[in-house]
Amino acid sequence: MDRHCRGAGLSIVSSAGLVVRGANPFRGRDPDYRAIPADTKPEELLISHISINFDRTGFQEDWNVVFPLDRLNELAADGVIGSVAEAHYSFMGATDPIQMEPHARELAGRLKRDNVDAVILSPV
Repeated sequence: MDRHCRGAGLSIVSSAGLVVRGANPFRGRDPDYRAIPADTKPEELLISHISINFDRTGFQEDWNVVFPLDRLNELAADGVIGSVAEAHYSFMGATDPIQMEPHARELAGRLKRDNVDAVILSPV
């Protein structure tokens, strides 16, 4: 990891259609995003991705394949990065990017207000 990340607050932004159990799932090609609190446990995170071609096997074996929160926490504990953000986010990847743009802009503003300096983009 680059030394420039030492003071950075990092957040994950995924396109896996991730939702916290009990939260509003993605329905079809919803263009908005869902927040995932940093204290979410692996068994609380669900994939509501709509693509029949989306292979969930890796996620079921190790959520870090799609949502590398454990790895970020380890990097922060080792002092490689400054901190891990309080919230992370997921979009439904099988959505028209033009419809997603206003939501992505909104999320960018939210990340800036939350002092997030960098994001890990986790495409699936």
